[in-house]
Amino acid sequence: MACGNLYLFTRVYNPNFNLQAGIHLKKIFILCVLFYTALFGSFKGYIIDKENSKPLQDVIISDSKHSVKSDKNGFFIIKSDEDIYHVKAYGYRPLEFNKNINWNVLEVEPIKIKALYLTFWAANATSPRAENIIEIAKQSEINAVVVDVKNEYGSTSYKTSFEQANSYGADEKRTNKDIKQFMALMKKNNIYTIARIVTFKDELQAINNPSYVIRKEDTGQIWRNSDNMAWVDPFDKRSHEYAVAIAEEAAKVGFDEINFDYIRFPAKTGLKLSKENTQENRVKAIEDFLDLAQERLRKYGVFISADTYGNICWSNDDTNIGQTVTSLAKHADYLAPMLYPSGFANGSFLFKYPSEHPHAVIYKSIKNIHDRINPSRIRPWLQCFKDYTYRKKSYDKFEIKEQIRASEETNTNGWMMWSPSSTYTLNYFQ
Repeated sequence: MACGNLYLFTRVYNPNFNLQAGIHLKKIFILCVLFYTALFGSFKGYIIDKENSKPLQDVIISDSKHSVKSDKNGFFIIKSDEDIYHVKAYGYRPLEFNKNINWNVLEVEPIKIKALYLTFWAANATSPRAENIIEIAKQSEINAVVVDVKNEYGSTSYKTSFEQANSYGADEKRTNKDIKQFMALMKKNNIYTIARIVTFKDELQAINNPSYVIRKEDTGQIWRNSDNMAWVDPFDKRSHEYAVAIAEEAAKVGFDEINFDYIRFPAKTGLKLSKENTQENRVKAIEDFLDLAQERLRKYGVFISADTYGNICWSNDDTNIGQTVTSLAKHADYLAPMLYPSGFANGSFLFKYPSEHPHAVIYKSIKNIHDRINPSRIRPWLQCFKDYTYRKKSYDKFEIKEQIRASEETNTNGWMMWSPSSTYTLNYFQ
């Protein structure tokens, strides 16, 4: 690459350019390219923005085994004997290409994610909730959907080929009988698809694996949280393998992104875990999980996002659950803090009732972590449900728009809207 720059510089900027000397330089350039290709890779190319043709730096190009990054000129060389490669650029749609293409300038399409959540019970092509989201997408700024692939109970929304989960009955309550039809419908409407996978909160996996279910320290009985769900131990590698296997199933059918929810330790003391419950151990366990996910999902080219509590934006430690902004930024592609204004305690942000200040809650929280993660890798969850605190404030068009405005003003990678029932109104997003 340096040789090519030398040749071009000499040809264009040297007034005493000698044609014969130029021919020699060009030969050197060709030899350099051949040398680089033999030494560093079997495919070379450039990554540019599809809309403005500008080169993109630090774009991830992968085969199934390893990854490289583009330089400041958008240039990359990847050594591989594989045919299929994937491109991941933050703020862009994922791209897959075959090394046998007859050009080497690869265009990636920018996208600011504006997603609506589609509940487990409506995660199919014919449900009224899914049909409503598609219609909203056709007439508004909505361009993405978050779909439950595995819920808190451990059920999968469609039958996967993961036999361990199926043996537990994970597919028995599935709501999607034709995942290919569903994905085709989303792609037809150019909707970016995000697979939500509940990670360590998993009743089915827990009760079928007593050796790594989380138990009460004092009695040894299975611990369950407030909604009566058991958890698996995030320290145990078997729980990592299980969740990543489900993620692979989602990647295989064509989801653009895997969103891991409950990718944390329970916010509870007095639990029996397989390792000493220290911050260092907790953070490392979550990092190890994400590293495994990145390794196993590399060959599919999907992005990985991690859901967090909203208070992660205001904490310098892991709040006893294994998550910090800094650690997640090193191992996930996108950070998805749940910045529901109703989720912050009275008095937060110097507001008696934070839920009455939707813009300020989102804006201040995101601004507070700009020094730890590039805003292009932040995509908050926003509130599309009635305030559940004492005030019981309705969240309608004004509140929705204020949250969106805050996300835009802090230069995030968009946002994801959470309605527990997947009920949305078109004019909120126009």
